[in-house]
Amino acid sequence: MRLTLFLAAALAFSAPPALAFDEADALFGKIKMLCGTAYEGRVVTSDPRDADMAGQRLVMHVAQCSDEAIAIPFHVGENRSRTWRLTRIGNGLRLKHDHRHEDGTPDKVTMYGGDTASPGSETRQEFPVDEESKAMFLANELTASVTNVWAIEIVPGERFVYELSRKDRLFRVEFDLSKPVEAPPPAWGHEKDSGAKAQP
Repeated sequence: MRLTLFLAAALAFSAPPALAFDEADALFGKIKMLCGTAYEGRVVTSDPRDADMAGQRLVMHVAQCSDEAIAIPFHVGENRSRTWRLTRIGNGLRLKHDHRHEDGTPDKVTMYGGDTASPGSETRQEFPVDEESKAMFLANELTASVTNVWAIEIVPGERFVYELSRKDRLFRVEFDLSKPVEAPPPAWGHEKDSGAKAQP
C-alpha cells in the first residue's frame, strides 16, 4: 500500500496536468464579443520601416468566430492579404498569420506565429515565435524574425492592439473600439466566406 502511494505521488510530481490559462480564455471571450464588427486603427509606434503602412487606412474586421477560433482580417489600404487567426489550444491561445495573394493563393511565408507561454492577463496575451515559424523564416532568409514576439491587447469599448516586438523592433497598431466602421470586403482568398454568418 505504501509503495502504491509512493508511485502515485511520483507520477503526479513528474507529469503535472496542463495549466488552464483562465486569463487567455477571458481575452478570447472579449474579442469574440466583437464578432461581425470592424474598426479603424493607426500605427502608434515610430519605426521608419512602418511609414508606408502608417500612411494608409488600417481596418480590422472580426469576421468569423466560433468557440474555438476567431478570424480577424487586417486591411492595409487596398491590400487585403492579411488575416490574424486566434485559436484556443490546451493551455492557452495560438496566434497565426494567414497571408494570401490577390488570387487567393497562400504566400510562401504564411501561417506563422506562436502560442502563449504564460498566463498573461485578461487584457494582454503574448505569443513567442514557434519552432515551425522559425524554420520558415530561416528558409526565406528572414533571420531577424526568429526572435519575434507578438501580442494582442484589448480593453472593451476602448482599444484593440496588435503588437510585434523583437530586439531593435517594435510595431504597434491601435484600433478604436468606441467607433465601429463599415465592414470591408473579405480578405483575399476568403470571398466564399463573405456570406457566412458570424457567430456572436
